[in-house]
Amino acid sequence: MSRHHLFIGLVAMLCLTGCLSSRKYKDIDYLTGGVENGERPTLNVFVPKKIEEGKAPVLLFVHGGNWNSGNKETYNILGRNFARKDVVTVIPGYTLSPDASYEEMAQQIAEAVRWTLDSIGKYKGDPQRVYLTGHSAGGHLVALVATNPDYDIDPDDIAGIILNDAAGLDMHHYLTNNPPTTNEHYLTTWTKYPEVWEEASPINYVDAASPPFMIYLGSKTYNSIKTANERFLKELKPHQPGITPIIIDKKHIPMVTQYVWPWNKRYDEILEFMEAQGEE
Repeated sequence: MSRHHLFIGLVAMLCLTGCLSSRKYKDIDYLTGGVENGERPTLNVFVPKKIEEGKAPVLLFVHGGNWNSGNKETYNILGRNFARKDVVTVIPGYTLSPDASYEEMAQQIAEAVRWTLDSIGKYKGDPQRVYLTGHSAGGHLVALVATNPDYDIDPDDIAGIILNDAAGLDMHHYLTNNPPTTNEHYLTTWTKYPEVWEEASPINYVDAASPPFMIYLGSKTYNSIKTANERFLKELKPHQPGITPIIIDKKHIPMVTQYVWPWNKRYDEILEFMEAQGEE
């Protein structure tokens, strides 16, 4: 048997065991309003089978993809793996550029967060223990909606935020040095206006009221992500002096593909972070 076939077989086995230990509720409509362009996004919920009603911590994961690509279905295995560890997992889709600007994406993710806070009790989740996480562009979106009051998320309702090689934490700094063009639909996503870049940057909203952060950073990731995370941490440290980024010896994409393996150390670290917040 080739390594490729062995890998496919192993992933299939992991998916099967994940299905046996969790239940997937798919394509739930979470938006209250309409969508101007593209298909209407929905979300999936992964629920542990062996857990009491309303007792499980909740993790909302937002995928990355440079704000113009990605699909929630790609991350079913992540949802299954967290559910097998007794975490109710919510994975929303959202409208991508060029059909949406960053602000429209953030508004949709904010609605997904509100849906989770209001409805997760029906899926065995504890609405008092809702955590947000995202990789790459998804990290930008969860950080933005949880810290910028314009998105109407009470930071006290969010138990913690886990950033995974988050991009876009200081878009004003990045775009000032790399003005947006039509490449990757950046003009659609960010516009050409520096004041919009400023509004799009989570770094400008962190304060003493911000939820506790846990930050992963790949040692081999893009320099722009390293720079933005360094700047973000500098602003966050006065409010959360104990925070130290967890540096992983990986490139950008492997920072999320590592979650294919249910025994990956990241799962244990995130569960420990959740438990620590529950004790405070």
